[in-house]
Amino acid sequence: MKLQGKLALVTGAGRGIGRGCALELAREGAALVINDRPGSPDLASAAEEIRALGRRCTAIEADVFSRAGCESLVAQAAQVGAIDLLVSNPAFGRRGKFLEYDPEVFDRVIQGTLASGFHMSQLVARQMVAAGRRGKIVFISSVHAYRPYADSVAYNAAKAGLNHLAKTIAVELVKHRINVNLIEPGWIDTPNERVTFGDTVLEEQAPRLPWGRIGQPADIGRAAAFLCSDDADYITGAVLRVDGALVLRDCLAEF
Repeated sequence: MKLQGKLALVTGAGRGIGRGCALELAREGAALVINDRPGSPDLASAAEEIRALGRRCTAIEADVFSRAGCESLVAQAAQVGAIDLLVSNPAFGRRGKFLEYDPEVFDRVIQGTLASGFHMSQLVARQMVAAGRRGKIVFISSVHAYRPYADSVAYNAAKAGLNHLAKTIAVELVKHRINVNLIEPGWIDTPNERVTFGDTVLEEQAPRLPWGRIGQPADIGRAAAFLCSDDADYITGAVLRVDGALVLRDCLAEF
């Protein structure tokens, strides 16, 4: 219960990593404001799952891919209470070959993954600073931030930019004692991955990963709960990779 008495805002919390983060923060005692896109089929069930843990939860639909949507979300969240913790998890990705990649899709990936992270964190940090409150901001990045995986030109660029964005924000918010950190998930079993690769591929590949299994949203959620807790008080501007040694896989070869 290390987050008891705290109010956390988690974006993209209807399913996948966002939902995993919201649930783990709730298990540590936080009250939640969770967000997903307008018309989300998953947001209501996520809220009920959190309430079943005995936590307060407010679900807000908003399009955080736009500045106006971020402003609406933060304004509604502020009516619930002062935000202590932000898990910024907006993301949009589409795979495709560089030579054929749609420029409009590229712009949307950058907007949804990088620019949205800026908008959400700026709006929440402004409230924290104005109120003189210390807080925690956690960005969900990816191992794609520094691994140039093929067919992911836009997502790779967006996550690399997000890492540098977050570290710069961390520098500027030090004087306000607001911790800003990143989590880099590896291969996580989410609905989007199931759509991209299919159930068969995930089930075949999971045992071949270094840790013997694919990551779960709860793995990322537990890392987020740690970075949001007082145990991480002396950590800011850091990147916590949670990937089951995925990026070390090539180092495991025996010669």
